[in-house]
Amino acid sequence: MMLSEVLAWGLRPIYVTGDSWYSSKENLKILKKQELGFMIGIAKNRQVSIVKGQYQSVESLEIEENGTIVYLKEFGEVKVFKKHFKNGMLRFYILFDKENKDLRETDKTLFTLLKTTHWIIECYHRALKQLCGINKFIVRKSEAILTHFFSSLRAFIKLELMRANELIDNWYQLQRELSIEVNRNFILEQINLKLSA
Repeated sequence: MMLSEVLAWGLRPIYVTGDSWYSSKENLKILKKQELGFMIGIAKNRQVSIVKGQYQSVESLEIEENGTIVYLKEFGEVKVFKKHFKNGMLRFYILFDKENKDLRETDKTLFTLLKTTHWIIECYHRALKQLCGINKFIVRKSEAILTHFFSSLRAFIKLELMRANELIDNWYQLQRELSIEVNRNFILEQINLKLSA
């Protein structure tokens, strides 16, 4: 698990975020044992109860604006939040705050902060894949793989510096402008071929 490597480096995150892929009871128990707070997505069919022992799916639960404290089956007490997205999707998240043992004092402000941070990380990962090609390598040797990763990270840093210095509006601008230029040149070339024929 990546978390064990991070902890071995001496880093102690205050909170860990993740999507529902990482919300298995084993992973959640590891985070709890390490005394780490977390905000993690959960599947809509996860079993929770307001009254211990009377379980229902999180989807069927009436969730308050500031979250609802529930008992997550085979884990313990967490606060559950729901998030409506622009595309109509509804997602559920659980919050475990190791700093604040009384979850009643944890409100939507912390959830919103963690959700925003999580989204920034998601955007970063997407940009690394789509713009910097971190996942597109055909080498096998460890040194070549590390060089590829380094180059991808360096490319992202260059994009971010350009954005910070207001040379571009967003990370995708260069890709879009390059595509427009290539398409424009192709169309003009095809028109010229047809006119000369």
